Amino acid sequence: MKSYNKILSLLLALAIFVTAFTSCDLFSDSGSLSGETTTESSSDNSTTFPAEDTSDEYISTEQPTESITNENVSTQETETTEAGSSETEPPETTESSEIGSTEATEADSSETESTETERGELEKRPLEEIIEAVNSPSDYAPAGSYEEALDRSQNGELSGYPFVPDQAPIISEYQPTKDGKLIKNNDSYYLDHNTYVVIDAYGREVFRIYRGGAYITLEEVAAYVYAFGTYPANHTAKKATSVSGNIWGIYLRSNHSRFSGNTSKYPYEPELPRISGCGGDLQYWEMDIGTTGTDCDPGYPSTIYNNGTKITRGAARIVYTWNDLNNNGINDGNDVVFVFYTYNHYNDFQEYLNYYGGWGEMFGNITGGGKISSKTDYNPTEYVPVYTGSLKDGIAKTEYIMFAWVDRRAFELLLNA
Repeated sequence: MKSYNKILSLLLALAIFVTAFTSCDLFSDSGSLSGETTTESSSDNSTTFPAEDTSDEYISTEQPTESITNENVSTQETETTEAGSSETEPPETTESSEIGSTEATEADSSETESTETERGELEKRPLEEIIEAVNSPSDYAPAGSYEEALDRSQNGELSGYPFVPDQAPIISEYQPTKDGKLIKNNDSYYLDHNTYVVIDAYGREVFRIYRGGAYITLEEVAAYVYAFGTYPANHTAKKATSVSGNIWGIYLRSNHSRFSGNTSKYPYEPELPRISGCGGDLQYWEMDIGTTGTDCDPGYPSTIYNNGTKITRGAARIVYTWNDLNNNGINDGNDVVFVFYTYNHYNDFQEYLNYYGGWGEMFGNITGGGKISSKTDYNPTEYVPVYTGSLKDGIAKTEYIMFAWVDRRAFELLLNA
């Protein structure tokens, strides 16, 4: 009798367990782990990535197609002078092809005229309406392949998201650390020579960028510079240029010039790693980031960067050095690359850590209690060192195992990178 009761009890417990297990969402109907996707195919590439995150926090993109020859597209630039500039302009860093006029159908001409009319109307609107118009395009999607990115650049269209960023970067709530330092992700995620995958702190794909594409958001431009070592197609090397008649219109961004980092001449600036202006061996460059307005430096008006009529440069810059030691055109983790962002005109910096929302601790003059751009009352704090390595180095073992259970694709991405 006791054996019979034990058997009944075991059968009942098993039934409860099976019911509870089958009702939970650990597995999908296909039998794969919940959150896991089948491998998307791409030519000559076996790397797999997690499913797109459809929440507001993450950005999703289309799967790119096979790449073609490497090209960079830029527009004709109107050279003008800018008074008071302390930096010199370098030659173009990439070969560019002039965008000439081609015969178009009546439909194409009509579409072009409509686009130019819409951009021209922006200058008549108040600032708030300009920002809303740029940030709220209808039925917009980023480029889904390298080829599409090049086509868009030929027509003066963005490949990335048309959102004008605020001055301060958005920092990920979770930032992996190792030995008490933030991790600078040293893993590279190229699908091919012209396509780079940007991941978040957990290794999930956020978006993709394409060589020769046009970008204006801080995250995309920083990732572009980190991956390709130059500026996007909608940037010009000139510090001042005319918006009128330019193919890029409100998406035009200016300035790509040498950054000396000479702290003797500018004592309020913090010293960047190995920078040539302080006796180091690395040449740095600077480029504008267009924001909705920078209000940290009274010397720069707080207004939108490009209102469709003119460019008001503001105080936001990316300052970087990119040294391709093996001369293969990509940042494979063995190169010397630093990408920094400042939105108070070189007084303070934060380092880009090669993942979405990955920004280092701020350091510099205002952080140290100095006055903005003052050559008498300054106190720049030093560069905050980071741990250069893989993001998986900062995930605790128990967290990593759970992460692998929930999303095996992302787990494999980090393990096999």
